[in-house]
Amino acid sequence: MSHPKVGDPAPDFELDGTDGSFKLSDHRGERVVLLFYPGDNTPVCTKQFCSYAERADDMHELPATVVGISSQDVDSHVQFQSKHAIPVPLLADTDKSVAKAYGASAPMVGTRRAVIVVDEDGVIRHHFVHRLGLDFQTVDDIRAVLDTLPQRAGSS
Repeated sequence: MSHPKVGDPAPDFELDGTDGSFKLSDHRGERVVLLFYPGDNTPVCTKQFCSYAERADDMHELPATVVGISSQDVDSHVQFQSKHAIPVPLLADTDKSVAKAYGASAPMVGTRRAVIVVDEDGVIRHHFVHRLGLDFQTVDDIRAVLDTLPQRAGSS
């Protein structure tokens, strides 16, 4: 199954998460960063999300709504978020359908580490899936991607 590419409409979805239900189309008019990750409390994912927690102010200042997505349930996400003071909502893609829709899944691996940026009009503007998942995009990397996108009239 092919995944959407840069310039394609972002597939809509609705998932339960640590801040309640999140529906992508409810966020039209703002940029959304989807951080797909393999799993709560795994070594690289913990390092990734702890790096965001260490720079929570910088995460909150990003000109986008940022959410993490993996296949664990909301209870697992709540524990992971609480334990590490993770500054973004975590969404439960328990059947991996959203990861599959965005090309962020692989057989035997499950959810792969990926960063997808959706613009104010619901169009994918950045689609990066890590090959091995041993590294991750930092707050600065995410900001750099957002800074390359054109500002929409009336956006801050």
